[in-house]
Amino acid sequence: MNAAVDTIVAGATPPGRGGIGIVRVSGPKTREIATQMLGSLPTARHASVAVFAGSGGLTIDVGLAIYFPAPNSFTGEDVLELHGHGGPIVMDLLVARAVELGARLARPGEFSERAFHNDKLDLVQAEAIADLIAAGSAEAARAALRSLSGEFSSEIRALDLRVMQLRAYVEAAIDFPDEDAEFLGSQEVRDRLTEIGQRFAAIGDTLRQGRALRDGLHVVIAGRPNAGKSSLLNALAGFDAAIVTEVPGTTRDLLRERIHIDGLPIHVVDTAGLRDTDDVIEIEGLRRARMEMSRADFVLYVVDATRGYGPGEVAQLPSGTATLVVWNKVDLPEAQPLPPAEDRPAIAVSALTGSGLPELRDQLKAAAGYQSDGSAWSARRRHVDALARAQSLFELAEARLSERASFELVAEELRQAHEALGEITGEVSNDALLGAVFATFCIGK
Repeated sequence: MNAAVDTIVAGATPPGRGGIGIVRVSGPKTREIATQMLGSLPTARHASVAVFAGSGGLTIDVGLAIYFPAPNSFTGEDVLELHGHGGPIVMDLLVARAVELGARLARPGEFSERAFHNDKLDLVQAEAIADLIAAGSAEAARAALRSLSGEFSSEIRALDLRVMQLRAYVEAAIDFPDEDAEFLGSQEVRDRLTEIGQRFAAIGDTLRQGRALRDGLHVVIAGRPNAGKSSLLNALAGFDAAIVTEVPGTTRDLLRERIHIDGLPIHVVDTAGLRDTDDVIEIEGLRRARMEMSRADFVLYVVDATRGYGPGEVAQLPSGTATLVVWNKVDLPEAQPLPPAEDRPAIAVSALTGSGLPELRDQLKAAAGYQSDGSAWSARRRHVDALARAQSLFELAEARLSERASFELVAEELRQAHEALGEITGEVSNDALLGAVFATFCIGK
């Protein structure tokens, strides 16, 4: 348990006006602050009506006070919550009074950080709090709740236990070198390797879905003028996000829109039509369009099916970025048939009638590795990266075993895999990592 030497205070509700505002205090001086502000220490875990007194006995507000004695609180320390009227002046006065009585202003995420240090939460669960607050869809909120409940952490710990058991088995064999052939060929080792590999794969799939739910997919719509790019954006968004005219060059700058497909957030960028031009403004729009394509996760390259590809257009399709050719306006009588896919997949759609749009949405979900089956956990890039490192180290250890390499090397690879898994839950951590994680939190969390 982390022994905090100071007491912290912050508003736990968003800035602004509201019916109720909450100020939270945590640390060793909480009891003293509660007694000074309320006249007495409230009954533990009971909401009590109280007068919130300022200096000189002047009343700041009247509201509810709840006291949570350590260790049975969110932070694991003594915690006091003051539920008053949600005006910014009232909240500021309550915070200032707590500071006057010995508290200091909390840093972003410091309450959750103390909960982590006091073993109330692991790092995955702490991050899930921030993800739940920032959730942009019901699916993302449910994924964050699953992580907060410990599902994600339990799976990581179960995998870590299997890796450590295998490591212990390998290290035991180091002491009995004459039996290494029997060890390497045993069914038990083969079964353990298979199970661990399957667990890595299953967790990796779930993490990729969770990261997609949290971070979304960056999609750029590109193509020649009047191919129907803005119409496609409007069709995907379900409303008129972009101006649509028959005049070439209507879209001159980037137009960004956030949409959801079965809970998956898609950050869509509509770009200027790609063509040769002398217009200075349009040239800048084209430069931005090409830059945005280079940074995209996925490019929807729209082609007018009534005109087909322009001269040399196929050769100018984005390279190095996953691209889907969208053969648009197939509802028109003069539309040409969808050409062979060449080296890029293609799909026929009509942004006007909606034909082909369900299949296009499925393609976008597939590009993100997302399945709306309700099994995802809230996941971040650091989780995916740490799991990938651990899996790579495990596979290296597995290869060394099959090559009958030194058991010491195998044990070392497994040790490093164990440490990489520990980074996910925070069992292996450093100050820089913790600082980066909690700096993104709300002040009152």
